Amino acid sequence: MDKIGHRYVIQYFYLKGLSPSGSKSALDSTLGESAPSYAMIKNWVAQFKRGRTSCEDEHRTGQQNEVTTPETFKKIHKIILDDRRLKVRELADIVGLSKSAIHRILTENLDMKKLSARWVPRLLTIDHKQHRADVSMNCLAMFTKKIKTKFLRRFITMDEKWVHHYTLETKQQSKQWTSRGEPASKKAKTTLSAGKVMASVFLDARGKTRKSSKTVDIEKKFVLQ
Repeated sequence: MDKIGHRYVIQYFYLKGLSPSGSKSALDSTLGESAPSYAMIKNWVAQFKRGRTSCEDEHRTGQQNEVTTPETFKKIHKIILDDRRLKVRELADIVGLSKSAIHRILTENLDMKKLSARWVPRLLTIDHKQHRADVSMNCLAMFTKKIKTKFLRRFITMDEKWVHHYTLETKQQSKQWTSRGEPASKKAKTTLSAGKVMASVFLDARGKTRKSSKTVDIEKKFVLQ
């Protein structure tokens, strides 16, 4: 349901005598996440109380006709594809339209939304993936040939964690505009920096944990602090 449809439903509930909170509960139970916000419902109920009868957008003086033209959509889409991290305010300044018009074009006409980058351990190349597959096949072959318990006793797993000296980019900062069905962008958890140390932990089949000297030093620092 589009925003005009929401307004008609709000008007219907208002004429029935429902309060804004009652209208919000009824819309949430029917529409779920696509239901309008409480602030929007409260605003339109106030307008209906003041005597407004139309649910359509009122014509604004000086409103630009090119807002709804396909050429404007293509222009905005091209700008977004060149820099997917642009804010609505920045895009409005570039195109010369209001922020509300830009947001409406992005979400309704271009069917786009801003998503945070999905964290992955590393951005692997084709060679990296093939090497990991080869190592896994070799380990599986040795596992089937030798006695399983003997093989597992010699197998040591290892995990590592970068401890940074500064705060990395947040998920909010990594948001980019994407079209419906387009996957979110990816970024590696570890980035090049001068201020970081590596914490490493090793674990064998018997549950014995072994730590690198750097990991022990890091833990000592945290305890002392």
